[in-house]
Amino acid sequence: MALLIAKSDGTQEPFNPEKLVASLVRAGAEHGLAREITAAIEKELYSGITTQEIYRHAFARLRQVRRGTAARYSLKRALLDLGPSGFPFEAYLAEIFRAEGAEAKIDQIIQGTCVEHEVDVVMHKEGIATFVEAKFHNAAGFKTDLKVVLYVKARLDDIVQARRAKGQEEPMRGLIATNTKFTSVAAQYAACAGVELLSWEEPRGSTLEERIEATGLYPITALTSLGRREKMALLERKIVLCKTIMTEPQTLASVGLSGAKAAQVTEEIEALCASRKDIK
Repeated sequence: MALLIAKSDGTQEPFNPEKLVASLVRAGAEHGLAREITAAIEKELYSGITTQEIYRHAFARLRQVRRGTAARYSLKRALLDLGPSGFPFEAYLAEIFRAEGAEAKIDQIIQGTCVEHEVDVVMHKEGIATFVEAKFHNAAGFKTDLKVVLYVKARLDDIVQARRAKGQEEPMRGLIATNTKFTSVAAQYAACAGVELLSWEEPRGSTLEERIEATGLYPITALTSLGRREKMALLERKIVLCKTIMTEPQTLASVGLSGAKAAQVTEEIEALCASRKDIK
């Protein structure tokens, strides 16, 4: 009988070593190293172990030998660490959209027919206006549900009605982006109502993970050489991208990092970018 592991949403599934190997390889680990780490973790498994605990074991072993790869492997966890407020996630999404060729502004007040609406990100690309609702969660088990899609749809309809009344014919759409997942009912309604979704695993072929990898815009929370206090200090200064540290090295000094410690951070960022190139 296969050993059962506990997922973040409370359900259980049989442990699949090939799934762990694949996740490590996807992060940039060599097949041999991925299998070595998986074999070591299999010896530590017990019934009911959580996916988070398995991740911590794998991350710790990977970090010992491949810091850059470990940073990529921690990407999903890194998005959860963009808290506690949702602002860094909104800013991070806007950076991704800009890297994809869009004009993007955060925290915009848009007048609807009935009321004003605070929109997290307003994006313009190829003649289309997209109004983005960013739903940030601190834990992987939280999912964005139906009521969020309902109010985003209502908000979009109010904005569209107001703009069309003023003769603005620019195509408009609504997008909900989350750092975790959507419930099945939320996804079903969104597909029916014409609201686009963006999450760790949606839409297929253009997921949040895939768009991060395509743009190479990794969040500073993925860095293993920074402590939580240092990450929070950077986020408070609106520094969300590893790329910013490389182009503006003084940002490290602004949070008290210099010398060998600062060098360690930049070396990890270089390794992180290198690991991305290696798997392309």
